[in-house]
Amino acid sequence: MSHFGARQAARAIDALRRGWPFRVAGGDGALDLLAVESASDEALAEFAGRDVLLSGERAVTLKLTNQRAAATPGPVRLADAGSTVAAALAIADPALDLANPLKGPFRTLATGGDAAAAAAMTMAGHAGLLPAFFVRAAAGDAETECSAGDVTALLDPARLEIAARARLPVAASETAEIVAFRSPEEASDHVALVIGKRDANPPVVRLHSECLTGDVLGSLKCDCGPQLHAALHAMADAPWGVLLYLRQEGRGIGLVNKLRAYALQDQGYDTVDANLRLGFPVEARDFAIAGRMLELLNIPRIRLMTNNPEKVARLEKEGVEVFERLPLALPTNKYNEQYLATKRDRTGHQL
Repeated sequence: MSHFGARQAARAIDALRRGWPFRVAGGDGALDLLAVESASDEALAEFAGRDVLLSGERAVTLKLTNQRAAATPGPVRLADAGSTVAAALAIADPALDLANPLKGPFRTLATGGDAAAAAAMTMAGHAGLLPAFFVRAAAGDAETECSAGDVTALLDPARLEIAARARLPVAASETAEIVAFRSPEEASDHVALVIGKRDANPPVVRLHSECLTGDVLGSLKCDCGPQLHAALHAMADAPWGVLLYLRQEGRGIGLVNKLRAYALQDQGYDTVDANLRLGFPVEARDFAIAGRMLELLNIPRIRLMTNNPEKVARLEKEGVEVFERLPLALPTNKYNEQYLATKRDRTGHQL
């Protein structure tokens, strides 16, 4: 994968966050884009594009996929739907749905570049922004541009390498070692905590996605904090184990979008429907990162501590042999009962 291309994609994601226009090119066309969430009306006036590009998930919520131009899964382009940033946000942000219940009528168009549109949605998720853009056909010179292939190169887990390691005494084990992993151009570093003395047996491994609210603040809405600590103590009781702490907050949609999902849950939506209304897939995490971390640690065979069979399948797809799945059972509380029931009934979690 091209290092130059990855740098180009990183610059484009930076522009996306800052509310600057950028261009993405794909094999079937190039698009000029401006992220709705970070845009200003002044930037929009200069951009001079009024069409709005939404993710396929958000389009389903808005009941747009019965139109021919939006009938196939994937991003959907709405003609002249964003005269102002506020007007576009009313379409893109589900937190505003109750205040703006009558949307449309909308006319959908061909995206003008399906590969570029799909790459833009990936970039929005990576940036933690709503997957919605002002869009126009590429015209003139672009100050910041990348290709769909550049985005793939940036997110390639093969770019991950070990950056540092050190002894880290923790409550579960005073002899633990922490290992940090880093990719060029990426702001978030993933870590592994190795507990116990390595031997020939497959270690107990827990993939744990970052959860600020649960891991640090003790949120009762999820079971992340208790799962984290229970896993560490289970590893201490085993010959050895490895915690893979992945910086993929909110099942990969980012902290801000996770809090938006929480607000939607307060309106009665479960965690699956909340993510879909935001315009994200139900599962946005990249488990190939965990596969690469295990490869760098020279751990080909593991005992995986999880209630999610999908994690087993995804790791095995990355070439990791899951010798055994170890369930992790914890008590519920009145705040997370529905959340855990949704994971069981809608995303296949099991003990």
